[in-house]
Amino acid sequence: MSTTSPSASGPQAPGVDQTNTAIRRLVDAQTTDAAWPSEEYELLLVEWAAAMRDEATEPVS
Repeated sequence: MSTTSPSASGPQAPGVDQTNTAIRRLVDAQTTDAAWPSEEYELLLVEWAAAMRDEATEPVS
């Protein structure tokens, strides 16, 4: 999954599950002596929020 997409709400925005997986992967990859990748984490949170919003507005069949 790319976290460098220009818009998290664009047509290629990842779904909630994909974004959750990316967040878990980022957190699990951190060690106690490494700097926290705050920009990447922030982008993932923006993508997650967009995916949650998109999922909440999808019609239920």
